[in-house]
Amino acid sequence: MIKFFELKKFYRISGIKNLIIIMENKKLKNKKNRLLTGFTIIELIVVIAIIAVLAAIVLVNVTQYINKGKDAAIQGDLASVMTNAAVFYDTTSTYTGNCASTIAAAALTAAKTAYGNSTGDTADCNETATAWAACSQLKNTDAYFCVDSTGTKKSTITRATCVAAWTATVCP
Repeated sequence: MIKFFELKKFYRISGIKNLIIIMENKKLKNKKNRLLTGFTIIELIVVIAIIAVLAAIVLVNVTQYINKGKDAAIQGDLASVMTNAAVFYDTTSTYTGNCASTIAAAALTAAKTAYGNSTGDTADCNETATAWAACSQLKNTDAYFCVDSTGTKKSTITRATCVAAWTATVCP
């Protein structure tokens, strides 16, 4: 015969077992609910904001590097004018016609294109029989890069020293 104490103990044990089973079922349901639910709108907005800030930082840096690359291209184009002018002088014994030569004109056009203005006055070349100079505006700064028949290659700060009406044959 089962005593009342033992019965009470049995219900306690079976009640605890049932309680444990119920709690485990609730945990499983909560886990399933968590797995089925996605991100909250706040979490998504925060992630999008972080990505936007990082993209803005990267974009600024990339633009600066692109402009520095364009400046290097402009300087290289004008350096090729210097080399071609030396060959032109060795061939003709004069600088007259150097700026109009196809090689110099192509290099100046390439410098204008690298600047982003193939038809404007961003690059110019002047010559006499004994001297020549060429300059072009740089993209990254408001400076100009100048090369001449004396072998000078330098940046100049003011725009007034290198414009379409420029008549110098020596870099300022």
